[in-house]
Amino acid sequence: MRQRLAALVWRVVLAAGLVCGIGLLPWLTRTDPAYTVLKARSAEREPTPEVLAGIRRQLGLDGGPPHVLGDWLGGLAHGDAGQSWISGADVLPGVLRALGASLLLMAVALLVAAMTAGLVCARTLRLGAGRRLGGRRAGGTASAVLASLPEFLVASVLATVVGVQLGWLPALGWYGFQWTVLPALALGLPAGAVLGRLLDDLLPGAFGEPWALAAAARGLTGRSIARQAVRRCVPALLPNLGLFVVGLTGGAVAVEQVFDIPGLGRTTLQAALAQDLPVLQAGTLALVLLAALATGAARLAARRLTGPAVRDGALSSLHRPAPPARAWPPLLYAAVLAAVVALGLARDPLTLDTGQKLRAPSLDHPFGTDALGRDLLARVGHGALDTLLLATAISAAALLAGVLLGLVPRLSAPLVDTVNAVPPVLVALLVTAVAGGGAATPALAVGAVAWAPLATHTAALLRQEGATLHVTATRGLGAGRGYLLRRELLPAVLPPVLRHALLRLPGVALALASLGFLGLGAQPPSPEWGLLLAENQPYAERAPWAVLAPAAVLALLGALAVTAAGALRGPRPARTRVGAGRPDAGRKEPAAVR
Repeated sequence: MRQRLAALVWRVVLAAGLVCGIGLLPWLTRTDPAYTVLKARSAEREPTPEVLAGIRRQLGLDGGPPHVLGDWLGGLAHGDAGQSWISGADVLPGVLRALGASLLLMAVALLVAAMTAGLVCARTLRLGAGRRLGGRRAGGTASAVLASLPEFLVASVLATVVGVQLGWLPALGWYGFQWTVLPALALGLPAGAVLGRLLDDLLPGAFGEPWALAAAARGLTGRSIARQAVRRCVPALLPNLGLFVVGLTGGAVAVEQVFDIPGLGRTTLQAALAQDLPVLQAGTLALVLLAALATGAARLAARRLTGPAVRDGALSSLHRPAPPARAWPPLLYAAVLAAVVALGLARDPLTLDTGQKLRAPSLDHPFGTDALGRDLLARVGHGALDTLLLATAISAAALLAGVLLGLVPRLSAPLVDTVNAVPPVLVALLVTAVAGGGAATPALAVGAVAWAPLATHTAALLRQEGATLHVTATRGLGAGRGYLLRRELLPAVLPPVLRHALLRLPGVALALASLGFLGLGAQPPSPEWGLLLAENQPYAERAPWAVLAPAAVLALLGALAVTAAGALRGPRPARTRVGAGRPDAGRKEPAAVR
């Protein structure tokens, strides 16, 4: 009870700190909030001292940040989130409408993600149901390509081709269920590909457990066994699913921008850009509450699905030796990627040739040219230095932080909930406000949130693995916590988490690209991949190669990440001598487990 109370207090402190930090945004930018409000309301009016003083009195800014925060919190206690600084309208109705739109979009996107994950796992489920998983090798290149496509690029292609050219579905606005299909596809397809890869990683272990062998011996259908195998693996993925819920609600800013959806992410972003503090705080608070509800529901569902097995330490390990993936695919993808980068580095990415605008691919320009006549191969190659190296460094740091924080879930779980409630776009705005703009802004923003899914995955796998029979038996023989962590838990948990980190490497690059697409990352004439996509997006219909070139390289990076992750499937260490190694201090090690 005391630990639960401490966790609740820690969660409240983090949420309060986040909301207060958001409340300081107008002052952190080192600009006068009254001046920003004046320009948003009436750009022609002169910002005289008298006019600015009148706006400060009207908005209650005279008392400074503590006074503004106090008034806002006092209003919340009475169900009043205040009035918008820009429009003067009540904040709460608008935020609730935006939240409703985002929740509907999130629900449809989750349905698309579930269907996509099912397609990714279909081969493993079919082989497992037929007891033919013995020689299965890790695959998933197609799902890697799908997961690597930028959401805003998928959204733009769907809006242009399906919505405008073919006219099958509406592409702009938000007037009914039909308007949710295309944005839900743009959000759900990449998310489903990631979830499908994580589930596909666990399914072979579930099909190899004793209950599956017994069920097959009793004559149960393969479909029933496959359904129970999915049910067995889902608890380890539910915490990450809770993160997806919040990410699809508040982090879908680029997709909401493309489809002109009045969702919560877009509303919060616009409020942050305009320094409309009441709307920004209400939107952030809604995301924090949604994160707490989603992650709490995910943990409760995981406990219900596993039942008393976790408490009694009666689970089997899902992490078993698997046939290693073929060695040549990652080498092939790495060679192609290296060749593209090397050829691009040999060219000048800044040379302008107005007579070569939007030229199709040719021998002189293998990837074509952009709207200014610059060689796209050169820009993609030079942009790799800004995108690939930065994404790799962020992923490595996120992996280290995620594993370390995943070892202490009581500390990290509330922190994950709070961090996940803030979209990277909003983090980028906060970083820009504090440290100023520049190339480091997207790196700091993405790095601040990239560790959260890995920490959640680590904590979930540790909880599942700690309840397995062999760990229970080893603990009963006198093994200490350090020994169990070093010799039993980490060897089982680190490989899947490392594969997860590799799967998210393209996602980190996409997050950097998304910030560049929204104008919060690198600035022209930088060849950063997100900026390339943003610059060439208006010409996607006329010159599709200008967008497909950086998108294809991102897809290639995803294929490389997944195939490299499959190559990490090595056998676990033998447990014939549990007592080998240095014993933990003050604990007697078991001699052997037969």
